Amino acid sequence: MSDFRPPSLGFGLGLRAQHYREILDGNPDIDWFEVISENYMVPGGQPLRMLDAIAERYPVVMHGVSLSIASTSPFDRDYLNNLKSLAGRVKPRWISDHLCWTGVHGVNLHDLLPVPYTEEALQHVVSRVEQVQDFLGRRMVIENVSSYIQYECSEMSEWEFVAELARRADCWLLLDVNNVFVSGVNHDFSTRRFLDTIPVDRVVQFHLAGHSEGETCLIDTHDQPVCEDVWQLYAKALERFGPVSTMIERDGNIPPLAELILELDRARAVASSVAVVEDAFQ
Repeated sequence: MSDFRPPSLGFGLGLRAQHYREILDGNPDIDWFEVISENYMVPGGQPLRMLDAIAERYPVVMHGVSLSIASTSPFDRDYLNNLKSLAGRVKPRWISDHLCWTGVHGVNLHDLLPVPYTEEALQHVVSRVEQVQDFLGRRMVIENVSSYIQYECSEMSEWEFVAELARRADCWLLLDVNNVFVSGVNHDFSTRRFLDTIPVDRVVQFHLAGHSEGETCLIDTHDQPVCEDVWQLYAKALERFGPVSTMIERDGNIPPLAELILELDRARAVASSVAVVEDAFQ
């Protein structure tokens, strides 16, 4: 495996079925697509045919939601085999999943549940990431999640845990900027300190997304445009990590493709403004 992080793919979107035909019939200003792995881990059908066609024209990365990397249950071998088979088919630039557990006793809870930030949990997750990397024959990309609770037994901060995981497991990181913001508000921590602790050479992708305001906390719903606070934090992330593959996530209230492209143009503009400022001081 290469010791250098992959070059930036530019600015991409999450691939959604509503936009298949418009993407294939036109030439939208999108550099790459992220696909939800589980949506295409099937033997055939129209979604897989659409993915094949799009992967011929655009770089693709795979993003999973059910690996349950932090679980204490054995890995689902069928899941891993299907994941590897899909990767062999679409040749993704990388494969990512979340720093979380998603179920217990064989039951998928369909949620991204946080881990306690302890040395014991860190050793466990490192071992699990290494197992998956050995099976796939490539580095995994691990994403920080939004959280709404904290464990009293935690021995370190989330950012220290994530940074140490990347070093020990020799994996890449997907830095979800919205998740950093949501968890920072929910748990009253410094988002800048989070960014400053994450190793620059491990971050290969950014997520940008919208969230909703609950009664007592922010909720990572992916059904709203990116808010101003997250755009500002994205600029800070660019200042630290440099050009990193950036994509917009939208899973609910999905707008027309043209509207998402306008939001993607905002990401391009933010990245350009950061680069111009950096050049001015060099």
